[in-house]
Amino acid sequence: MSSSSSLTQRNPTISQETSESPPPPTQLRRQPSISQHAMSQTLTSVANLANLLPTGTLLAFQFLIPVFTSNGSCEYSTRVLTAVLLTLLSISCFLSSFTDSVKAEDGNVYYGFATRKGMWVFDYPDPSGSGLPDLSKYRIRFVDWIHAVLSVLVFGAVALREKNAVSCFYPAPEQGTKKVLDIVPMGVGVICGLLFLVFPARRHGIGYPVTGNGGRR
Repeated sequence: MSSSSSLTQRNPTISQETSESPPPPTQLRRQPSISQHAMSQTLTSVANLANLLPTGTLLAFQFLIPVFTSNGSCEYSTRVLTAVLLTLLSISCFLSSFTDSVKAEDGNVYYGFATRKGMWVFDYPDPSGSGLPDLSKYRIRFVDWIHAVLSVLVFGAVALREKNAVSCFYPAPEQGTKKVLDIVPMGVGVICGLLFLVFPARRHGIGYPVTGNGGRR
């Protein structure tokens, strides 16, 4: 016992080395490259393209397309009805791009349709428009036409990714057609996503969230 204590006193570093374990080696995390980060952002924007569509139109599409297509097993009559449904929903996406909302002095939100001179508020109780802000700044602009066309293209991309709609019009696609159906929606989604970043939407119409009463133009 005395020999071990004397050994410890003569070599005090031995007890410290045995009590303290060496730190674990640090692992270097590989940082993602610029191309990988850009691809991740692109895929995220493509996945969120459905958020650029009116909520009511998107919900109607998701609810009605299995009914109209009989879960993908279409005949001639159901195929025609499905084509009519997709056309009507595309028109809804187009027209929704020209709708906007405004908050009046009473605190309520009212919706209208953009025109060349301003906005036609169709659910405001007072025909004279007293209590509404200046509606001339809500007039239709060239960027609204861009958003309308992009909304139709985005809806087409979403429709081409829906299995019931694809099975209705292409029940047994060839290998080349199948590749086109896989590539075209992705390409349209990427291009439209980039254009929406360049021309961001500033309107909050029917089916879109409301974030204020004005001052966004």
